[in-house]
Amino acid sequence: MNGWLLAAGITALGVAAVHVVGGHRDVVRPLLSCGLADEPKRVLHAVWHMVSADLALSGLALLFLSLTRGTPGTGLVAWLVAAHFIAYAAAFLVVTLSVGWPRPLLRLPQWILLLPVAVLAAAGAA
Repeated sequence: MNGWLLAAGITALGVAAVHVVGGHRDVVRPLLSCGLADEPKRVLHAVWHMVSADLALSGLALLFLSLTRGTPGTGLVAWLVAAHFIAYAAAFLVVTLSVGWPRPLLRLPQWILLLPVAVLAAAGAA
């Protein structure tokens, strides 16, 4: 068993849970009640669900990979998941830093949850 990948998987599933619970309250409800046109509103809502599924499946994949130590392709898939979470974290960092908010790193703190999964997955892949 690869402890790094196990930790990454558990952390990723925690991130997925935070996304579903917190995101529904802080993002989805305000989005659905705002004055945005229906089509973009529904697209954004679908994207939120897509990310929810993606985070959960990534966590499950990392848990599975933690059990397949030495199986060909495990490292490559773990690197892919690590890159995936780095991309998510980078997206939040770029957006929050480009707005010009005071104390920007705390305005969209999702990167704080996403980056540890990337680091743990990369450690497990190495």
